Amino acid sequence: MNAERHRGRGREPPALLLKVVSASHVFWYRLTGGLVGHRIGPTRTLLLDHVGSRSGKHYTTPLTYGQDGKNFLLVASKGGSARHPACYGNLVAHPDVDVQVGSRRIKMRARTASAEEKPRLWNIMVREWPGYDGYQRSTDREIPVVVLEPLS
Repeated sequence: MNAERHRGRGREPPALLLKVVSASHVFWYRLTGGLVGHRIGPTRTLLLDHVGSRSGKHYTTPLTYGQDGKNFLLVASKGGSARHPACYGNLVAHPDVDVQVGSRRIKMRARTASAEEKPRLWNIMVREWPGYDGYQRSTDREIPVVVLEPLS
């Protein structure tokens, strides 16, 4: 076992658990047009349809989001893991994505927030999910904020 993971710093959530919860979330979100799954308590989630950076496979990932004007914001936290989530690498390689927010489907382009804009956007996201600050403290990597901009 990796010593860093053993100490708990940057540890990853169990992969099987994430797959099962994610698949269930996507199923109910799609089936109900977001009536089930868009809001989980005070947290809002969207469905991100993206393409694998190496495989070219299509994936759907439910993610907490915030808003900055017409843009949607995501945090590539992976729960404070030492590594970026796979979907972040996918967005860097294939930035054109489809997003479902409630019953709306939107074509968007992803980009990583610049160093200048990140503090303001990070604060928006911490208001959405206060745990992001703890995730950043639990890892040595810089957790990116992703900006999704509408294509039309």
